[in-house]
Amino acid sequence: MSTVGTGKNRIHPHKFTLWVAMGSIIMMFAGLTSAYVVKSAQANWLVFKLPPVFWYSTIVILVSSATMHLSVTAFKARDLKRYKLMITMTLLLGLLFSALQFVGFDALHKSGIQLFGIGSNASASFLGIITGLHVLHVLGGVVALLVVFIRAFSVKNRQYSSVPVEIVSTYWHFVDLLWIYLFIFFSWVA
Repeated sequence: MSTVGTGKNRIHPHKFTLWVAMGSIIMMFAGLTSAYVVKSAQANWLVFKLPPVFWYSTIVILVSSATMHLSVTAFKARDLKRYKLMITMTLLLGLLFSALQFVGFDALHKSGIQLFGIGSNASASFLGIITGLHVLHVLGGVVALLVVFIRAFSVKNRQYSSVPVEIVSTYWHFVDLLWIYLFIFFSWVA
């Protein structure tokens, strides 16, 4: 299998591709949050606070980052029982995070803030688009977690490469950090 780089500095091609993709995602979210800041100078810009449920989702995603780290550690130590437990917890926490995001959107709607359509404001729509895109990236991570979860419980899987787990872990930590950035941005910067 070929790798990118030479000597000890080689990086697995799948890891390299992931880093390129994450760079693109960073640029997309940087552009969206920059547009948010520029548009916030409009006279009809609506200022509102995020519902408390977004704090809970932040705690959930931070805990999921810890369980993801523990799953990689367990996998590398060949502690499959602990690995299966930690990857299952990470998967469930990812689903819980996504559900809490939708609860947050619903709380905004119930407080009279329309994200899209008639009666919406650009500030709420930006929030909906940016956090919605993040939730889609988290759900992509959940799909990747589901793949390694199925592999963990597969009897016929004899391969013991840590690369797939490391790739999922890197991506998962990335979407966690991205959420922290967005949460801080919408809570204090915006």
